Amino acid sequence: MQAQMRLPLTPHGIPELATFAVLFLGGAACGWGLVGGWFGAGCAVIGCGAYAFVLNFFRDPERPLPGGEDIVVSPADGKVTDVLELPAMPPCGGSGDSGPCVRIGIFLSVFDVHVNRVPLKGQVCHLAHRPGAFLDARDPAGSDRNEAMDMGLTVQMPSGPRQVLVRQIAGAIARRIVCPALIGQQFQRGERYGMIKFGSRAEVFLPRDMVAEVLVQPGDMLKGGLNAIARLKECPQ
Repeated sequence: MQAQMRLPLTPHGIPELATFAVLFLGGAACGWGLVGGWFGAGCAVIGCGAYAFVLNFFRDPERPLPGGEDIVVSPADGKVTDVLELPAMPPCGGSGDSGPCVRIGIFLSVFDVHVNRVPLKGQVCHLAHRPGAFLDARDPAGSDRNEAMDMGLTVQMPSGPRQVLVRQIAGAIARRIVCPALIGQQFQRGERYGMIKFGSRAEVFLPRDMVAEVLVQPGDMLKGGLNAIARLKECPQ
C-alpha cells in the first residue's frame, strides 16, 4: 500500500499562511503589475522573499525516532540553554512525583521548526495555561515569568505510573501558544502536539529518579522528535 503524501507544513499555521499570502504575495503582484520597472521588480522580490520566510517558519518535516522506548526525545528544535536539577517537580497532575527533577530548557529561534513533540509515550493528565510576561526566550527566568502552557503526561513504567511535564513558553517575539491536547488523550513518543509561534522556549521536566543519563548539555543543537535528550532507567510500557 502506497504511503499517503503529506504537505510538510503544520495546519496550525493556516491562518498566518493565508493572511501573509494576501499581504506579501498580493503586494508583490501589485508592485510588479502596477509599478513595473526595477522598483516593481524589487517589491515583487521582497514580497516573495517575506512569504518564503513565513513558509519556512511553519514547516513540519517528518522525523525518525531515535533508539528504544527508554529514550526521551527532544520536544522542539533549538539550542539547549540549561540543564538543571530542581528540588521539586512542578504540578503535573496524577499522584506523586513531587520530588527532585531534571529540567532541560531549549531555545527556539525564528529559523527553527516550531512544532512541538511529545518526549515520551503517555496520557495527558494535566493542562494549565499561565498568563505572564514576554521576556527573551533565551533567558531561563522566562520559565517562571513568561506566558506558558504546561502539559503533564502519565507515563506507565514497570514500577508504576509516573508523571513528566512539557512546558511551552512564549518569548519576546512569540505571542501565541498552540496546544490542542485534551485531558485523557494518548500520545506516542515523538508525536506532534502543538506549536509556539515566532520564537520561543520549550522545557521538559523529568523526575530525577527516573533518569539514568542526561544526554545533552548547554549549547547542543537539537531537532524535535529526532534527537535524544535523556535515557530512562526503565522502558515505558
